[in-house]
Amino acid sequence: MELSKRLSTFHLLLLLSTFLQIVLPVCSIGVNYGTTADNLPSPKEVAQFLKESTIIDKIKIFDMNSEIMKAFANTGIYVTITVPNGDIPSLTDSNKAGKWVQDKIKPYYPDTKIRYIAVGNEILHWGTKEQIDNVVPAMKTLHGALEKEGMSKIKVTTPHSLGILASSDPPSSGAFRTGWDVGIIKPMLEFLNQTQSGFMVNPYPYFGYSPGNDSYALFRPNPGFLDPKTGKKYDNMFDGLMDAVYSAMKKLGYGDVPIIVGETGWPSLGEPWLKWVNADNAKSYNGEMIKKSTSNDGTPLMPGKSFEIYIFALFNENQKPGSLAERNFGLFKPDFTEVYDIGVMNGTAPKQGPGASPSSRSIGGSSGSSSSDSDKSSGDSQSGSSGQISYGRSGSLEKVSHAVVAVGFILATFFVLLL
Repeated sequence: MELSKRLSTFHLLLLLSTFLQIVLPVCSIGVNYGTTADNLPSPKEVAQFLKESTIIDKIKIFDMNSEIMKAFANTGIYVTITVPNGDIPSLTDSNKAGKWVQDKIKPYYPDTKIRYIAVGNEILHWGTKEQIDNVVPAMKTLHGALEKEGMSKIKVTTPHSLGILASSDPPSSGAFRTGWDVGIIKPMLEFLNQTQSGFMVNPYPYFGYSPGNDSYALFRPNPGFLDPKTGKKYDNMFDGLMDAVYSAMKKLGYGDVPIIVGETGWPSLGEPWLKWVNADNAKSYNGEMIKKSTSNDGTPLMPGKSFEIYIFALFNENQKPGSLAERNFGLFKPDFTEVYDIGVMNGTAPKQGPGASPSSRSIGGSSGSSSSDSDKSSGDSQSGSSGQISYGRSGSLEKVSHAVVAVGFILATFFVLLL
């Protein structure tokens, strides 16, 4: 009888656990919030819009913008900030790193939920020798300054273009460039492992597109290919690039360090000869990024893993240099209307958010990734239709989650007492 009661209790709790997994989906969407435009809404309006009308719960900015930091205070939305490349050498000095934390972080944290500090942007690809040599020491010193101020929950990382790879095809051949591998990336991975941070990369299948691999780049049905070494099948370029990075990390002994997707995206408008640049393709690619970010599908070499993904970008930015495509990576227009629908609006949100006041609302500043700069599209070649995500805004989801957990706990207690 006692055994029967224990088994019944076990089965009930197992059923409850399964029920909670079904009704409580993971919802975590990040975007890069660039500001190279003269017609964008104010940061306060942006923060209000994201909080109330979308499921986006993380942003990444390309500088340390005080107006944005203030606007996102008490919103529950995580913010990743970026240290300018030119500041990296000075941050190897512990006194200067300490002052930087006191001046740039302490006034806003924890009201603004700072998730990562990105030390530079694609330093190995675009940085000077001095910046490259000092990026890891600066990361360590900055982490030490954060710990000293009791802010160890803020993680330190740095984004990389996939130019750091010497090989990526097939994915099992992934390896970092000689010189960078042992000299820079291995000690960086050791630091990230010790501090429980993540290795941030910017994979762009868009830059690896060719007329013969359009379906492979856009997650549409295609024959795929087998990696001859692992026997794993790949039917999309994103998985291949991610597994190439993983293979390179594993060869250095750090395959367990989480991989963060700092940037990825597809433009919706470009020059007439860029036939693959259109809203349908952008919707297909970024819709799949939403799926990747809200699932545990993983990749062939990393099955069951979820990825923190930051889509590039939040807005179309009319002052970005380069091609027309560079100015049209946004999910939204400056008036908050969607460029295309991939399910980032919450279930009850209007398609247009708070009234934007163009021209006078521009906050200037740097924005946009060098990853998506037009002069990189050929040099950094990184060799299905989207589904609707119907989850609500994470804040609303959290309230529902708490309610369901409470009801489930009461029911479980009631049935256990009956047994």
